[in-house]
Amino acid sequence: QVQLVESGGGVVQAGGSLNLSCAASGFPFSSYYMSWYRQAPGNERELVARITSSGRANYQESVKGRFTMSRDNVKQTTVLQMNSLKPEDTGEYYCHSMPQDRTVGYWGQGTQVTVSS
Repeated sequence: QVQLVESGGGVVQAGGSLNLSCAASGFPFSSYYMSWYRQAPGNERELVARITSSGRANYQESVKGRFTMSRDNVKQTTVLQMNSLKPEDTGEYYCHSMPQDRTVGYWGQGTQVTVSS
């Protein structure tokens, strides 16, 4: 049974930091791409960051230089370190996993991030 469990969300003032974690189980974690998406009220879900099985990360332009995504293949976790947070970073953040051939995809339940101005 695949499980993706996010944690670390909360309320923070603009300029602050949060670390989101995603604990994974039930699939071959080390060979899967891991991603963080976010969805603000009234908006579509958007890709924030993705990390390959080898650890190469790519970011949405708006978070480059502020967010860092990492993974630990032994602990089967991925972390999104978010610095210099802005009100526009507010939203529900979701962990996502998929194999390289993208034949399946799994979602976590989400964790809320609220950045106050």
